[in-house]
Amino acid sequence: MASSGQATSLVISTDITMSMALSSTESSSKATSSFKDDKLVLAAKSDAASFVASAGDIRGARLEAAIRHIRQTLGNPGYSDLQLASAILAL
Repeated sequence: MASSGQATSLVISTDITMSMALSSTESSSKATSSFKDDKLVLAAKSDAASFVASAGDIRGARLEAAIRHIRQTLGNPGYSDLQLASAILAL
């Protein structure tokens, strides 16, 4: 069983990796510009904060649109909605 420290490390490294993927201009051949400059994704920050703080119970329309946009742009990466919302917050 993983200790709390190991689990926290995994979450943090996953969030950092996802944030890097979102802010990278070369994450995908389809991603021609960085998500950190993407108005649709940036508009979802408030919804992402509510989603993360509520452990996924509060889902806003802007977050839903941003997650759909990210998945379409990156070719549907295997990240959960919570991981994507956390990465949006880190942008």
